[in-house]
Amino acid sequence: MQIKTSAIVALAAVLSLTGCETMTETQRNTAIGVGVGALAGAGVAKATGGKAGKGALIGAAVGGVGTYIWSATMERQRQELEAATRGTGVTVSRTSDNQLKLAIPSDISFDSNSAYIKSQFRPVLNSFVTSLKRNPNTHVIIIGHTDSTGGAHVNDPLSLNRANATRDYIFNQGVRGPRIQTEGRGAREPVASNDSNWGRSKNRRVEIFVAQPQ
Repeated sequence: MQIKTSAIVALAAVLSLTGCETMTETQRNTAIGVGVGALAGAGVAKATGGKAGKGALIGAAVGGVGTYIWSATMERQRQELEAATRGTGVTVSRTSDNQLKLAIPSDISFDSNSAYIKSQFRPVLNSFVTSLKRNPNTHVIIIGHTDSTGGAHVNDPLSLNRANATRDYIFNQGVRGPRIQTEGRGAREPVASNDSNWGRSKNRRVEIFVAQPQ
């Protein structure tokens, strides 16, 4: 697969900038993030039928965040979302790279082979929207996943449609802009075995990551 010009330009920038002795560690990490994000964005766009140049630019923007901080605001946001989603099956946690992660299981989010948001999912998203409005400086990535039933030609667009449906619901509640990105990863990242109904239900999920740039 040929990488488009924009991704190559971003990678060239990484190679030149990271060799500069006057750069701080944060600046170097950010430059690396831009290049890696651009290449990943180009690959995702190509794989999903989009334009690699556009994918590279989006990837560069996301990757350019570089490193994240876990501030008192992020901790408060975690506690608020944990309290708001208690008893729903949603897991709220802090990742090793200081992102806030919401793992939403299929039993409250989407039926099998569907990207239509269940009624049980809406109160969770409403709480998340309230949190986003209180914290306008955070970035969000919504990732859709499927089980292994069907092939990649079904699962890849379905997972992206689930992420986009989640994003669109948030948009309709008044939170808009490029701070929210979506990805579909099909069945490539299972959290349980696809050999049972229980495992497949665990793999049909949406993950939301919230990050505060440094």
